[in-house]
Amino acid sequence: MARLTFFAVIYCVLVLSHSLIPGVKATTFTVVNKCDYVVWPGILSNAGIPTLSTTGFTLQIGETRIITAPTSWGGRFWGRTHCSQDSTGKFSCLTGDCGSGKLECSGNGAAPPATLAEFTLNGFGGLDFFDVSLVDGYNIPMLVSPQGGTGQNCTYTGCVYDLNGSCPSELKVMSTDGRDGVACKSACEAFSQPQYCCSGEYGTPDTCKPSSYSEVFKTACPRAYSYAYDDKTSTFTCANADYTITFCPSPNTSQKSSQEQTTTQAQNTGTTTTTSPLINSTIVYEGGLDDSAASPSTCTHVFGSHAIAGIVGITMAIWWSWQLF
Repeated sequence: MARLTFFAVIYCVLVLSHSLIPGVKATTFTVVNKCDYVVWPGILSNAGIPTLSTTGFTLQIGETRIITAPTSWGGRFWGRTHCSQDSTGKFSCLTGDCGSGKLECSGNGAAPPATLAEFTLNGFGGLDFFDVSLVDGYNIPMLVSPQGGTGQNCTYTGCVYDLNGSCPSELKVMSTDGRDGVACKSACEAFSQPQYCCSGEYGTPDTCKPSSYSEVFKTACPRAYSYAYDDKTSTFTCANADYTITFCPSPNTSQKSSQEQTTTQAQNTGTTTTTSPLINSTIVYEGGLDDSAASPSTCTHVFGSHAIAGIVGITMAIWWSWQLF
């Protein structure tokens, strides 16, 4: 009888400890197309991480698709544009093409320039780390909005502004008929110079600084990565969140998302939060950034209460079970 009770206690302890670890549940990505054109999203899992149920699909105007990612998944989403299929059945896109020749990217990444949404789920301290990156250039407006998550730096990020029209001529990628800009290269892609690529003698945060070209991206989209070492204002963290990825969001979408997120966090914590807008010439971004929010000390704070409760519970249960013998 004691042995059966012992195993029953151990089983309960395992279930309890699993439920107390942040980030163990599957994460849902809701991908939304608010563009006035079709988008073909691509997905690439990080090395050694299992692929998701799809690696590329069609998203019609106004369409939404929900994708579930397992615990600790990491990878990136992007949008392909101006895609078509030739007479041989080969699928290709003018921007964001992954080179697979098919709708599914099947382990291939986006050819730059492409706007990227990057995720590491259940990382340090049980937190999700995410960003929107223009390091490989830009091709489509994108917004990442956490849903239901918590944390001091758990808020939306992205690039809502359409950079294709204002892209410097030396970085601009033109449509096949030469009439419109369809993407904007990074300076690294355009010039292959180490000072723009943060390589060689410029391969550290101290030696690689923002350029006039990366500042074009940063001014328009202050929360997105504009160059390789743009970490301080461009990395965000959440605990136990799902995410909405929106192509071509309107300014009102970003404001509403931020306001809802701030209200939810204030209700959860019982605190009052004052937001300060981040402004460029076109978009008002609601919600200020906490420069220290992504530090290891903050991660430990978020994780701490769950971990301590789990450890105490496990310790007490094991001690009690041994008393039965």
